[in-house]
Amino acid sequence: MPAKPVRIDVVSDIVCPWCFIGKRRLEKAIAMKPDIPVEVHFRPYFLNDWIPREGISREQYLTTKFGSVERYKGIAQRVGAAAKAEGLDYAMDRISSQPNTADAHRLIRWADAIGKGAQMKQRLMDLYFTEGADLTQRDVLVRAATEVGLDANEVRNGLAGDKDLAEVESEAQAAKEAGIEGVPMFIFGGKFAVSGAQAPEYLAEAIERAAAGNAQAAE
Repeated sequence: MPAKPVRIDVVSDIVCPWCFIGKRRLEKAIAMKPDIPVEVHFRPYFLNDWIPREGISREQYLTTKFGSVERYKGIAQRVGAAAKAEGLDYAMDRISSQPNTADAHRLIRWADAIGKGAQMKQRLMDLYFTEGADLTQRDVLVRAATEVGLDANEVRNGLAGDKDLAEVESEAQAAKEAGIEGVPMFIFGGKFAVSGAQAPEYLAEAIERAAAGNAQAAE
């Protein structure tokens, strides 16, 4: 009988730089355990639930959250170096807008239904962190969705209405009510959680531990 895949739920936000890095580290961890099947699902979280649906300028966001754009630069350099070490490009100077991520999370939910949640998440993060795209623009979202295999008309119609919006908001709120204050949060097999963009080796150990738990439950 084949081993039951380890389910990994990743609670994170598209505009969270440590989530960008954490996703890559999880991928490296999975590659370290090629004999353990996994099933990864990305769950919504709003890092900045106060941002309006139309988004705000990056300058306004950094001033509100950190006091000034200058004050954020030191943090950004540390994050950028961590991203570069993982083969990622955090191009801070290209980011000009700070989006509300409800619609982006809807895209991930729709892509997950066809087994493409991880690809959708990566595309949106690349658009935001590396290309500086404005994720409040519907055309940007529709184009990204079609790149991973979703139907353009279905996505456009879905974004024009409230399809799955309440579900995404409810799930994000439930994560906060469960005590998740920092992301990424990796939940292994629904049994235990690892907080933060931990090293691949640490995440690989967690995968192994969850797989052992699955094997015990099957005995």
